[in-house]
Amino acid sequence: MTIKFNKVFGDTKPVIGMIHIGALPGTPLFDPGVDLLGAARADLTALQDAGFDAVMFGNENDRPYEFDVDTASTATMAAIIGALKPEITVPFGVNVLWDPMSTVALGAATGAAFVREIFTGTYASDMGPWTPDAGRAMRYRDRLGRPDMAMLYNVSAEFAHSLDARPLPDRARSAVFSSVPDAVLVSGQITGEAASMSDLEAVKAVLPDTPVMANTGVKHETVADVLRVADGCIVGSSLKVDGDTWNAIDPDRAQAFMQAARQARS
Repeated sequence: MTIKFNKVFGDTKPVIGMIHIGALPGTPLFDPGVDLLGAARADLTALQDAGFDAVMFGNENDRPYEFDVDTASTATMAAIIGALKPEITVPFGVNVLWDPMSTVALGAATGAAFVREIFTGTYASDMGPWTPDAGRAMRYRDRLGRPDMAMLYNVSAEFAHSLDARPLPDRARSAVFSSVPDAVLVSGQITGEAASMSDLEAVKAVLPDTPVMANTGVKHETVADVLRVADGCIVGSSLKVDGDTWNAIDPDRAQAFMQAARQARS
């Protein structure tokens, strides 16, 4: 597992910047007047200019979220990523919320280096009962000819409560044994909310040989503490104008974040 992770990200603790594509066609918040491609291009440029190790495209704006995402959303994401590919200079990943199969399909179609999703567990969520199937998703990845595509498992789902009574470290350790993720992600309760340091420390303590990353809520003032424990982090909201999840990336905030991350890793 670590071998594939290192093949994508190298031997550093990667900092992955999110590109939150605007609400897509067919979703309630879609606005045909918004330049989805132009906004994604501006965010990509800001992240790459700031020196982020990787980027990830997501559809956070497609609220209310679904487990079976409309084909139009996935197809539009593919079109946007395809148009930007000549400009992407770092490894990139994708996440189609909250649909593992669409995420894998999009990753395979666009040549993504990694995917992120909730692949394991059983949850009560804002979207209803949540029962992803890691075995189906990973077999689908391999059938699509992308066994090299790293799979990052979020083991503490946002917008949900685990119906599995085992402590988070036990669930994470079990997921690694049963479902062979390439990395384990630890999250807060919602997008932009930090995972607790105690959760990060507890999961990393039981998974010393598996990459464990902070998935949400990492801030300029906390990135050094996070990277002392975690093997990398994914960041979105902290990079936005005024720190607001739904705004565009602020190039100055992105630069300052990576400066703090580089200092923490040195």
